[in-house]
Amino acid sequence: MTTALPALRRTALNALQKEAGARMVDFHGWELPIQFSGILKEHEAVRNAGGVFDVSHMGQVSLEGPQAGEFLQRVNSNDALRLTPGEAMYSHLLNERGGVVDDVIVSRLAERRWFMVINAATIEKDEAWLRRNALGMDLELKNLSAVSSMLAVQGPKAHTVLADILPNSAFLKRFGALEAELYGQPVVLSRTGYTGEDGFELVCPHEIATRLWETVLARGASYGMLPCGLCARDTLRLEAGLLLYGSDIDDAHTPLEAGYGWVVKFSKKDFIGKDALLEQKAGGLRRRLLGVKLTERGVPRPGAEVFLGGERIGSLCSATFSPTLQAGIGVGYLDYPDLAPGTALSVGLHGRRFAAQSAALPFYRSGNRSA
Repeated sequence: MTTALPALRRTALNALQKEAGARMVDFHGWELPIQFSGILKEHEAVRNAGGVFDVSHMGQVSLEGPQAGEFLQRVNSNDALRLTPGEAMYSHLLNERGGVVDDVIVSRLAERRWFMVINAATIEKDEAWLRRNALGMDLELKNLSAVSSMLAVQGPKAHTVLADILPNSAFLKRFGALEAELYGQPVVLSRTGYTGEDGFELVCPHEIATRLWETVLARGASYGMLPCGLCARDTLRLEAGLLLYGSDIDDAHTPLEAGYGWVVKFSKKDFIGKDALLEQKAGGLRRRLLGVKLTERGVPRPGAEVFLGGERIGSLCSATFSPTLQAGIGVGYLDYPDLAPGTALSVGLHGRRFAAQSAALPFYRSGNRSA
């Protein structure tokens, strides 16, 4: 007797995307578009004009109450209380060992009202972890993931297109956030993204997701804005040195090992994982997430082994071919945390070793991003 597989979850835009010819895949239990017009075409559209991504599989959590800020200060590695209403930040939630429970975007919408975007694969885990740590505190936590859609509008023309739809977006600085009304419904807008370009992420009720998707693409068509899938999102984020939870970071790796020490504010009085990170910092790192770039033609894959001379020093967590650099790139935890950029390495692929070198992150830095 065979056990039936659970049905894939679908976003409010699923039918519309299929009509547009999107290739769909199973991504952590969601049926999502992997590409529309082609990975290279979508990648270049975001770098040069703009792209729209359906990221409704991501989780959304609201927190409100007298102790919401105090709570977020304790569970985040970054400094939540430095945010004023209308500001957002990237941060890590940590366990007691300093490992990353999740990487998140935290927005302060009002004095006592906060909003957090979490990863799709960790929604249930994060909610349970947050509620466990919030016991006894005066706040209300709501998981809005099941009732919300989320669109990412990314690229140098994103601000021009969105200003026509949501005029308030024109005043947002990078990592700004606000609440607004669109088509008679509440939306949360932040000037954030996962591509290395300027852009915005919008959370809205399912009821207006289709209208918003179609309106953005219609307004952006004259600039070359395209609908984009998961593959382009991955090549864009890896070029920009942005982490993928579950591949590049997880409960067993710390922000210091991942090269994200800047999201850890040791000056805070206390936060979960602080003692473990202080101990790791004092003892020195034994491994660190570093960039690797192939210097001969090849497409590296996650799991590919990395060598320094004849010594195996680690393996790649994420890897792909970079359309912008026209080279294979990847990141991995290597046993030489202070390895200088440009150091000669090799990467095992297809039964032989391909010439490579260590590389500073990010591989690509946009000149189009807002202040």
